[in-house]
Amino acid sequence: MRLLHTSDWHLGRSFHRVNMLGAQAAFIGHLVTTAREREVDAVVVSGDVYDRAVPPLAAVELFDDALHRLADLGVPTVMISGNHDSARRLGVGAGLIGRAGIHLRTAPSAAGTPVMLADSHGDIAFYGLPYLEPALVKDEFGVEKAGHESVLAAAMDRVRADLATRAPGTRSVVLAHAFVTGGEPSDSERDITVGGVASVPAGVFDGVDYVALGHLHGAQTITERVRYSGSPLPYSFSETDHRKTMWLVDLDAEGALTAERVDCPVPRALARISGPLEELLADPALTRYEEAWVEATLTDAVRPADPMARLTERFPGTLSLVFAPDRAPDDPDVSYARRLAGRSDQEIAEDFVAHVRGAGPDPREQGVLRDAFDAVRAEDAVREVAR
Repeated sequence: MRLLHTSDWHLGRSFHRVNMLGAQAAFIGHLVTTAREREVDAVVVSGDVYDRAVPPLAAVELFDDALHRLADLGVPTVMISGNHDSARRLGVGAGLIGRAGIHLRTAPSAAGTPVMLADSHGDIAFYGLPYLEPALVKDEFGVEKAGHESVLAAAMDRVRADLATRAPGTRSVVLAHAFVTGGEPSDSERDITVGGVASVPAGVFDGVDYVALGHLHGAQTITERVRYSGSPLPYSFSETDHRKTMWLVDLDAEGALTAERVDCPVPRALARISGPLEELLADPALTRYEEAWVEATLTDAVRPADPMARLTERFPGTLSLVFAPDRAPDDPDVSYARRLAGRSDQEIAEDFVAHVRGAGPDPREQGVLRDAFDAVRAEDAVREVAR
């Protein structure tokens, strides 16, 4: 069976205020064309179909168009909800849509109930594990502590238990939306840290033939059988070096696989340039970036006059301007934002405690802070589901 693995469409999302709907529509067309021309047997979409729980109407219309085109193609599609989606909204009409061969898996309770497809060698069970917010699903899976590893492990126990009841030789595919240890994040994924831990070990997924992951926006291979497709489009300048692709995966009769990356359409190249303004405006080596979307970091000791206007004369696609003068990290003039760059909410809070009290929090106080941040995240998740 030949699978086309994609994820993280984020329909409705912009790129530094640039409307990406046209590029997203071009990707959907590319997806359908690839499925037809490469004779794909099933499409798997591993979450974050939309960029937010209540997407704009244009994004919903594009999703509707994608469903119709995939159904008209006659290629079965299995799709899960991600941490950006409203699982309830995405799952509305799932039973009816399933009759057209589009299988939406958004309910955690259905983790052990597969979509059964077949090829000339027998059955393949597709298990959809939507994004599992630990605080919301720990009771469903009967785990004592709300954590990503515990709820995913419990969901996978259901998968393996169901798979054990299937005919010998049944192959298996799991769709999951999670941060798996060894994955490389970017700036455009929403933080899902719980209890100070964001990732789960790949071993959680042992026992299945292929794991189609979503959440991280860079295509990557965690193990031969555990892969991220990445997002089809860039959503931050941290993705400048990404090659945006889908995975074309062939599963043979014994469950052995081969995987090929299929490139996605690139609406416009990304570039990060850095240096004093006058050098950026004059450097002939930067000519290749004049048609790109650009993030420019100015290192001038003193902020130059009208930097954005001058940059856009040479680089009309300049979307982000960062001012980062060359200074030592402990220089009092280093910006607050620069001092906080790359630090978690927990670390920032601990630094604040140390600043006002003269000593950082002890282990018990660190736990209190961690629990507070987890409670806020859980409350936000509940509020988003209820919207």
